[in-house]
Amino acid sequence: MNPFSLTETTALVVGASRGIGLAIAQLAARSGARVLMAARSLDALERNAAALRAEGHQAETVVLDIANRDALADVVAGLPDIDILINVSGTNIRKAMPSYTVAEYERILDTNLHGLFFLTQKVGARMIERGQGGKVIYIGSLMSLLGLPYLTVYAMTKSALAGLTRSLAAEWGRHNIQVNCIAPGFIVTDLNRDMWQSPVMNEWLRGCQAAPHTGVPEDTAPLAVFLSSPGSNYITGQVIAADGGYTTTAVWPFEPA
Repeated sequence: MNPFSLTETTALVVGASRGIGLAIAQLAARSGARVLMAARSLDALERNAAALRAEGHQAETVVLDIANRDALADVVAGLPDIDILINVSGTNIRKAMPSYTVAEYERILDTNLHGLFFLTQKVGARMIERGQGGKVIYIGSLMSLLGLPYLTVYAMTKSALAGLTRSLAAEWGRHNIQVNCIAPGFIVTDLNRDMWQSPVMNEWLRGCQAAPHTGVPEDTAPLAVFLSSPGSNYITGQVIAADGGYTTTAVWPFEPA
C-alpha cells in the first residue's frame, strides 16, 4: 500500500475556492481522495470541481460560510463520512491595533477561529463515533509561531489554532485521529498580493530567509496531502512551518575571503 495515497478517503477542504485551499483540494483529488470543496463562492467551487472531474478525479462542492455557526450543524449533517478535515478558511485586516473596530475584530475571529472550532467539533464527533480514525489539519500562519506588526487580531486567531492543534491531538489520539497545523510563510494569495508588489518588501525578504523569495499556494499543498495520508500516522500535535526558512534561518552579507 502506498503510504502517501489518499485513495478510498473522503476529504473536506474548507476554504477551497482559491489560494492555498484550492491548491490543497486539487492535489488531494489528484492523490486519490474524494474531495468535498467547501466555501461561500459556489461559482468558483463549481468551476474548479468541474475541472478536476474532467481530469478523472472525484470532486464535489459544498456551500459553507464558516462564520455562520448556526448553519454548520445542518451542513455537516448532509455530508458523507469524512476521513480528512482540512481547515483553510481565513481572512485578515492589517492595521494598527488601536484602529480595529468591533465588527472587524469579530469578523476575523468568527472566520479564522470560532467557525473552524465548531466545524471541527461536529466533524470530529462523527469521526470518533465511526471509530475508523481520521486526520484534522489546520492552516495556521507564521503568526502561529512568532509576531509581526499590524496583525494583532489575525495573530490571535492563528496562535489559537496552534494551541487547539496540540490540545486536540492529545485528546483525540486515543481515537486514532491525528491533528496537525501547517504554518505557511510568505505565500502570495489574494489576501496579500498587493503587499508583495512592493520592491521594498521583496528586498527585505531576500535578507531574512534561506529561500530568498515568496512562495505560491502549491508550495503548501504537498505537506497538507502528506499529513492527510497514512504516511503521517505517527505525526500529531505538530505545528510545521512551510516558510522558506523564515522562522529558522537568517542571511547576512558576509562572505569569507
